[in-house]
Amino acid sequence: QVQLVESGGGLVQAGGSLTLSCAASGNILSINSMGWYREVPGQQRELIVGITRKGDRTGFLDSVKGRFSMSGDIMKNTTNYLYMNNLKPEDTAVYICGAYNAAGHSYWGRGTQVTVSS
Repeated sequence: QVQLVESGGGLVQAGGSLTLSCAASGNILSINSMGWYREVPGQQRELIVGITRKGDRTGFLDSVKGRFSMSGDIMKNTTNYLYMNNLKPEDTAVYICGAYNAAGHSYWGRGTQVTVSS
């Protein structure tokens, strides 16, 4: 089992910045990839950006390119970060950390709310 706990969400004005963190525990050696997702009520959960065990970035969401970045090294660290700059009201969502093992089994955190006011 893998446990994921997000933190760092909150209320910020448009143009502001936030850094989210995702702390992983449990059988972290089984993690093959990790990623940040976001979810808005009534819409599908979408992948923002992911990272593989090899360090490759995957699935960068077009609407956040140039504003968001992800750091982390699955091989070395149990915590990864999502740096969010120049936030926009449309970035308001629940941000969720996810991980997959080699068999494709997924693990999810509970999420952290990010609200961007105009």
